[in-house]
Amino acid sequence: MAVRAERVQATRESILAAAERLFAEHGVFAVSNRQISEAAGQGNTAAVGYHFGTKTDLVRAIIRRHTEDIDRIRTQMVAEVTGSTELRDWIACLLRPNIEHLASLPRPSWFARFSAQVMTDPELRTIMVDESLGEPSLREAVDGMNRCLPELPVEVRMERGEMVRQLVMHMTAERERALAEGTPTARSSWHDAATGLIDAIVGLLLAPVTPAHEDSKEFQ
Repeated sequence: MAVRAERVQATRESILAAAERLFAEHGVFAVSNRQISEAAGQGNTAAVGYHFGTKTDLVRAIIRRHTEDIDRIRTQMVAEVTGSTELRDWIACLLRPNIEHLASLPRPSWFARFSAQVMTDPELRTIMVDESLGEPSLREAVDGMNRCLPELPVEVRMERGEMVRQLVMHMTAERERALAEGTPTARSSWHDAATGLIDAIVGLLLAPVTPAHEDSKEFQ
């Protein structure tokens, strides 16, 4: 029984690794279960469905494969900055756990590019958000960030939140791609890349807001 359980677990891990890579390279819905099974070295083309069910279930399993380590790092960081009134501390809690996790993965890694593919699809994006926001450490970090932000119009806060998500998603995916291809990167390490992103995000969130009536004068 133990040998069979180990064999099943090894098969599941092979499928998850193959699916993550193929989804990162081609997009989730451009890849068939047959292609995943073949890439995972499985002779049975129904192996993906047998072990994971639907493609949505497979995407969720890939996300969960990474979230435990990310949450562990974030939980420790949040505990260290509890009570801080510095926006930068809370932005670091939101960003560095993901990037530290990416830095720990064998190269080439695929998770940043996989995440970017998932976040472009409305249905799959919901899975990513649900799996992430379910972690108490992330909710604490978001609450800490919000306490440090100045009063902003609702539409500005929403707009800048989307800017932050796009910035982080695409910058990490592009860095991961560049490392995989051996092309030059702006920063020498993932740690330094995180520092640069934190600098940019703090500046973005604290940027002045042009009053709507002043902005409209430019087009009169």
